[in-house]
Amino acid sequence: MKSLFLSILLLLSTLSIQSTELNKKYTLWYNRPAYNRGGDFSRIVSRGFPYDEDWEKWSLPIGNGAMGACIFGRTDVERIQLAEKTMGNKGAYSMGGFTNFAEIYLDIHHNYAQNYKRTLRLNDAISTVSYIHEGTEYNREYFASNPANVIAVKLKASQPGMISFTVRPVLPYLHSFNNEQTGRSGHVQAEKDLITLEGEIQYFHLPYEGQIKIINYGGTLSSVNKGDNNSFINVSKADSVILYITVATSYELKDSVFLLPNAEKFKGNAHPHGQVSKRIREAIEKGYECLRSKHIADYQHFFNRVDLQLTEHTPSIPTDKLLNQYRNGKHDTYLEELFFQYGRYLLISSSRQGSLPANLQGVWNQYEFAPWSGGYWHNVNVQMNYWPAFNTNLAELFIPYMDYNEAFRKAATGKAVDYITQNNPEALDPTVEENGWTIGTGATAFGISGPGGHSGPGTGGFTTKLFWDYYDFTRDKQLLKDHVYPALMGMAKFLSKTLKPQPDGTLLVDPSFSPEQIHQQGYYRSKGCIFDQSMILETYRDLLIAAKILNDKNPFLKTVKEQIGKLDAIQIGESGQIKEFREEKKYGEIGQYQHRHISQLCAMYPGTTINASTPEWLEAAKVTLQERGDKSTGWAMAHRLNLWARAKNGNRAYKLYQDILTYGTLENLWGSHPPFQIDANFGATAGMAEMLLQSHEGYIEPLPAIPDNWSKGSFNGLMARGNFKVSVKWENGTIQSIQILSKKGEPCRIKCKEAAIAQVTDERNKLVKVKRFGNDILEFKTRKGENYEIIF
Repeated sequence: MKSLFLSILLLLSTLSIQSTELNKKYTLWYNRPAYNRGGDFSRIVSRGFPYDEDWEKWSLPIGNGAMGACIFGRTDVERIQLAEKTMGNKGAYSMGGFTNFAEIYLDIHHNYAQNYKRTLRLNDAISTVSYIHEGTEYNREYFASNPANVIAVKLKASQPGMISFTVRPVLPYLHSFNNEQTGRSGHVQAEKDLITLEGEIQYFHLPYEGQIKIINYGGTLSSVNKGDNNSFINVSKADSVILYITVATSYELKDSVFLLPNAEKFKGNAHPHGQVSKRIREAIEKGYECLRSKHIADYQHFFNRVDLQLTEHTPSIPTDKLLNQYRNGKHDTYLEELFFQYGRYLLISSSRQGSLPANLQGVWNQYEFAPWSGGYWHNVNVQMNYWPAFNTNLAELFIPYMDYNEAFRKAATGKAVDYITQNNPEALDPTVEENGWTIGTGATAFGISGPGGHSGPGTGGFTTKLFWDYYDFTRDKQLLKDHVYPALMGMAKFLSKTLKPQPDGTLLVDPSFSPEQIHQQGYYRSKGCIFDQSMILETYRDLLIAAKILNDKNPFLKTVKEQIGKLDAIQIGESGQIKEFREEKKYGEIGQYQHRHISQLCAMYPGTTINASTPEWLEAAKVTLQERGDKSTGWAMAHRLNLWARAKNGNRAYKLYQDILTYGTLENLWGSHPPFQIDANFGATAGMAEMLLQSHEGYIEPLPAIPDNWSKGSFNGLMARGNFKVSVKWENGTIQSIQILSKKGEPCRIKCKEAAIAQVTDERNKLVKVKRFGNDILEFKTRKGENYEIIF
């Protein structure tokens, strides 16, 4: 009876999944395994970091927010490289960084294969391997379950008794404990059908544990222990085998992580053995098919929200060959769609509630020391990670960053006091909390920094823009009250104390740095650079709007109103450019001419100060964009893409999208700095959405930057500010229909060329009264939860 009930539940779940499927299958696929040449990872160095192109270019990533695995798909020795975001060590930074958890090898010994294919299916977040060896067809399936917090692997064959292999995990980078605090202990133990991996990170006194459970159907298992890091289980002549894998550390996200010394951060926390054992036990109880079904339903709850159709064509060649053709000028629109949806897949896989936010490598890392610590870099990178969360209908995926930010807020208050004491002591408030909070560029799962060195206090305002966008896209007043407003208020209090009065009556940040901009062999120190000033302006504007919504009368708001008119945040230079520095006259006379950062335009994107209602600034921004140039690192091209989209130049934005695919994308479609950085993926996905839909100028504008190459298409499910879900169809660059789901019931204002002749109907097919503003804007009232169609 119980099995019948479960079968019915699975059937209903399947029907539910099928009813929400997208119109197209999105799959990365390859006709050979990933390389795994092994050896010394430091044999190749990229920007000073070890670089293993086999892992970075060819492995395929799966993840559940907390854990990530890279699948190589090999038939001789399969490699599953495993990472977990709380697994950190000392690294190159005092606040520690992200490190590899384990390598899991499956010694299969199939040294040749026919009809080989490996895939990563974005529609259900499942990776597969299939091939024929000596007349038998072999199939493997991998997925990372968020509900169960396990990684599941299934191996099966077309004939019974043909599954034989060895499960051989290895703990990497083990070192004796030492005075440099770089030690890592580790031990692997195999017993019956379970392999346990456990050890401790010296720097943080951080225990860790992983377990691999082997469930065999038919055949036999035998365990072998040959030493601390040399234990394994042999599987012989099984019909099929399932592996359940999970790992954890003693890390708990709370303010003490950022306040206490390294040796005390996790003191008193429970050892991870209990939670790891529980996950494995519950996975076994549910069974593979149940876990698989729940994984798909959970994942598709997010992924299926956006459907994009720019072509009906699905190519029949492997993804690496498709990308190579694209690099050589044969541009395939399917690849452009695939890359867009891949960014959404990666965010779902690396940022889920209850886990840490997506870091610089998402949730994937094979190295002892992840490049740039695998941290949260606040002068553009972590912000870019979350740009696609809001407009591509994944707003809940920002919660991990919000939780992380609120956990470090007490430490950030201390950083604010330190900064003000050093740079503007006269402004220091004796009440600690009245100095607000701040964040510098560098941050990890274990610590944060304050501003200075090469990026000014504007990094904080750059960060709170994410909080405001979270509210603006959802219009959730409880969220505004509980999370967004406190973040804005605290940041504004800090920023108000970084400003110093000048003889001309302005208030300028001093010292001020435009992120990472170098002049005469050093980071250039200034007063009131455009980045810092404009990020304060953005924060102040958002705070004042929020205060009005909440009817808050905090006395500090008077200070904000007094200061906001003295910021002089945007300036135009002699070249007609948006200045980067106030003392700059002609473009490029200070700093690197084509620097990867383009921080003086953050007020244009992700900020909204520079827009169509400020035409002189908008034209000056285009001059800066033109002079800065297009070709750069992956994430930097992604920022330029979003900026050209905001400039409403569809063909130039499209060129940047092409450039990212051509110059900034690896064979597995990961973005590259180089080395691998995931922000390029997220920035490109946000950029495509920005080309298709904008809502930052007080109205919803479909197809604001549509390129000639996308003359026909449709999208369903992109989000606009005001919590409107928008769907659009167009042909020959002309909109045919617009559908709006009003999720909060606010007035809807639309800008489009056909507004003068447009009619609006509700879901009962009744005409809705509209107001028209000129020839291109219409407005109508909406009811919460109702659909509307605009027809022409």
